[in-house]
Amino acid sequence: MRNSQACTARRMALLTPCAALLVAGCVLPAEPGRMALSDASATPAATASLTPSALKPIDPAAFQATVERAAKKLMVPGAVVLLRTPQGTFRATVGTTELGAAEPPTTGDHFRIASNTKTMTSALILLLAQDGRLRLSDPVSAYVPGVPDGEHITIAELLKMRSGLYNYTDAPELAARMDAEPGQAVTPQEMLAIAFRHPPNFAPDASYEYNNTNYALLGLVAEKAGGRPLAQQLRDRLFAPLGLAGTSLPGAHDLSLPAPYSHGYMYGGTAYALVDRPYPADLQAAARSGKLRPVDYTHQNPSYATAAGGVISTADDLATWIRALVTGKVLSPAPQQQWLHSPQAEDPAAPDGQKYGYGIAYQRFGPHASMYYHGGELPGFNSFIGYDPDNKVTLVIWTNLTLSPDGRTTAQALLPTVLDQVYAGL
Repeated sequence: MRNSQACTARRMALLTPCAALLVAGCVLPAEPGRMALSDASATPAATASLTPSALKPIDPAAFQATVERAAKKLMVPGAVVLLRTPQGTFRATVGTTELGAAEPPTTGDHFRIASNTKTMTSALILLLAQDGRLRLSDPVSAYVPGVPDGEHITIAELLKMRSGLYNYTDAPELAARMDAEPGQAVTPQEMLAIAFRHPPNFAPDASYEYNNTNYALLGLVAEKAGGRPLAQQLRDRLFAPLGLAGTSLPGAHDLSLPAPYSHGYMYGGTAYALVDRPYPADLQAAARSGKLRPVDYTHQNPSYATAAGGVISTADDLATWIRALVTGKVLSPAPQQQWLHSPQAEDPAAPDGQKYGYGIAYQRFGPHASMYYHGGELPGFNSFIGYDPDNKVTLVIWTNLTLSPDGRTTAQALLPTVLDQVYAGL
């Protein structure tokens, strides 16, 4: 994909950041088609002269129509795009929050944000370091016993996905268990036990691999260092101070979402979201023809995700969150600079490509544009959050279909179409 003539979205595993679509000079074109149910609105700024040269003028009707066409191609039941630029706030909403109903989605609807949770877990870890309750150079063994080679894996390496531990969501027994008992609650310790039954994939800090085991461990580190349950710390230190009233980490036995909320759908069994396994041709054909209906995963128990991907939020809250995180409203100046400079190239052979740091991805995708971002995928939902500090652009995308019939992660597949509407010269 990197340095190629054409961009294609690559699939990432459950709870992963957005696929590497933000490649310099390379944005996918808008897709054809049209959805019937839609809503678009814009709150223009006082003058268009505030628009930086890197940004295109946004036409609300064209923005809505473009999102509709792309969503139709992906066959998503519903989608929301929330965009904030110096021109104002723009919303494109498509479809419905529940199949068989005509309830259009809004930016205030609750949904499962999956791996966008990692931006919050990492921020809490940095706040605890800021308080002197831990050091990023500490070994994980100082907080969680029984981690293979834990005395040589640091908190910083967990944050940056460089521990080398096996990823528990890759284990086929987890998907089978979730399909057999979708309401069953599990603990982080149970998920870690799955991971620790497998040998590590590489030595600590020898490479990068996106891995949910890292963040399951960080949740336990936060509870040990902070002395309180993870959900309480996230609420008191992040959600409440920023006014994120629609954001929460539910308890292990809570399968509900606060109203209003969107249902979440996916074709096939849980394994298609947990591992990077393509849909077989017969499933794709049945889904495209309408003979196969997507499964409603709304109330599958998300306790397996916790610190790696268990939070529920809204597009409005996520827009506030990602901007606050990037612009220094969460951390003190010194840890904020540490956070901003934490992203490290995922592929050493491509130092200017996608980077991953302390619970955040980063990439430049033009001469005057860059973005700190993350994404999320679990059965039922797909999402993306990003903030461009160069041009003061905030972007949130969510859909209520994990994968399109052709196997693309849906919010991430919408991303290049949206970026093409926002940025000039891509």
